[in-house]
Amino acid sequence: MPANNAPQPELLYGLDDRPPLPAALLAAVQHMLASFIGIITPTLIIGGVLGLGSEIPYLISMALMVSGVGTFIQARRIGPVGSGLVALQGTSFAFLSSILAAGFIAKARGGGPDEMLALIFGVCFFGAFIEIFLSQFLHKLKTFINPLVTGIVITTIGLSLIKVGITDLAGGVKAPDFGSLTNLALGGGVLLLIIVMNQSRNIYLRSGAIFFGLVVGYIVAIALGKVDFSGLAELDWYALPVPFKYGISFDIGAFLPVALIYLITAIESSGDLTATSMISKQPIRGLAYRNRIRAGVLADGINSLIAAVFNTFPNTTFSQNNGVIQLTGIASRYVAYWVAAILVILGLFPVIGGVFQELPKPVLGGATLVMFGTVAAAGIRILATVDLDRRSMLIMAVAFGLGLGVGAVPDLFQNLPKMAQNVLGSAVTMSGLTAIILNTVLPGRPVEDAETSGPVSAETASA
Repeated sequence: MPANNAPQPELLYGLDDRPPLPAALLAAVQHMLASFIGIITPTLIIGGVLGLGSEIPYLISMALMVSGVGTFIQARRIGPVGSGLVALQGTSFAFLSSILAAGFIAKARGGGPDEMLALIFGVCFFGAFIEIFLSQFLHKLKTFINPLVTGIVITTIGLSLIKVGITDLAGGVKAPDFGSLTNLALGGGVLLLIIVMNQSRNIYLRSGAIFFGLVVGYIVAIALGKVDFSGLAELDWYALPVPFKYGISFDIGAFLPVALIYLITAIESSGDLTATSMISKQPIRGLAYRNRIRAGVLADGINSLIAAVFNTFPNTTFSQNNGVIQLTGIASRYVAYWVAAILVILGLFPVIGGVFQELPKPVLGGATLVMFGTVAAAGIRILATVDLDRRSMLIMAVAFGLGLGVGAVPDLFQNLPKMAQNVLGSAVTMSGLTAIILNTVLPGRPVEDAETSGPVSAETASA
């Protein structure tokens, strides 16, 4: 995080100001564009990898709708729930590996899309109570969850997901034209365009680089005949939110990796909310600040609970929207109400999800490669804030070695009980648990968190 005395741009409208409608709507649209791809991309990836097929448009609709509801709860501050900030909620990238692992557990038992989603939403539902509980005790977790542990976990998440991005860039798993020059050119072109736009002096192009890169890539793919919209006619005109549409089930082996990520997410969100408080000219010390962070992380947990009930994946606070506040000079929480309304309206129409479901894998891969690489880079940035003495280096070496090792050799634990395979076979869980245990038991002073940790969210990837 920048130093507390670092110069910040002046705000045109403060947290409790009500900007004129045109200014509020313009800011809301920019927030929506900055977060839209981040909200729907995890669903596209999970749906593609697990083969969820016709369920994907509905899942995307629910992701958008729940993000809108969660954003409203976070900004409105209902009782003890919500930070009262423009803290947009969206589908978390951090859970991708754990959710995919849960899906594969159900699939290995012969389950179809309904069974896979029932297990995923079941473990995510019960896991949300962990973040809800921890929100009240964040200050007591510094020895166990801190920049060293968080940095290791976030870096592992990014590195373990890069394989998904590069596979999609080449055409996707089992694609008949996998690695074709057309696929490589299409995915590479999207990647190159995002890099060029990200270096632009135009703030709008730079902040929307991934969004515009996907749009341009999509248009080129249509021109190449790689997109088929014929299935859109079969989609419903609107999507009704149905609680636990796919049912609910539970498996302890699938639950533990998800539970660990909820633990990490609680710490991430506190950092993101601290950054938003600072940009919004709110205190980042004292009782009012601590109460705001506690209420914000509590809202994160409740929003993830709502997400599981209404058939989408865990939510978290997006950090990229802090850039929109700085760009527009509008920190008013009333803007978040408009963002919430836009997201809910978009979520009610499955055709939007259907259009994005047809996004060719190479186009998606070109963008997600940047996203996942940025997740890993964000983790490295966190680790750079740690005093990397001999003790910390040893923890990093063992955590990365074991975590990335089991990811590269998934059959390592094939002779262990099934539950142990499910837990220890996750690269993220293995590296996270290793870091937590070693930081607690190794001789020397454990690395601890600072009160005002900077934004460390994996959602930096969708900025």
